[in-house]
Amino acid sequence: MNILKEGEEAVSIGELAKAFGLTTRTLRYWEEVGIVESVERSDGATRGYTPYYVRRIKFILKLKELGLTIKEMQDLYVAYGDAKQTDKMIPRLIEILDQHVNKVDEKMAQLASLRKDIIDYRRKMLLRLSESESEGR
Repeated sequence: MNILKEGEEAVSIGELAKAFGLTTRTLRYWEEVGIVESVERSDGATRGYTPYYVRRIKFILKLKELGLTIKEMQDLYVAYGDAKQTDKMIPRLIEILDQHVNKVDEKMAQLASLRKDIIDYRRKMLLRLSESESEGR
């Protein structure tokens, strides 16, 4: 846990969780796995988040929305490094996003194939229904 810099305001874990629709457990877990950090608050509370870490959590939520795993986020954080150099993280992020695009393309192809199978099977069932109705007349 980092110490709050002079003049910085830290949002409590409860306030932040509520603002983002997360649980405090989720934020604690993200800390445990090393994808976000908190600071020691001046009011004695155990966790607080500076504007920098709030932006970082927004970024994590975006990555999560894009389908990145905790492991991939950990890799990005390592690439970002202690120097907090975005230019070192971006190439790794591009690699990960390319992998996700490929996974999505594969899933879309599988779904398109499944859709075709369902439509073909539906046609067979309609044909069978129509044949049994004409035999019953």
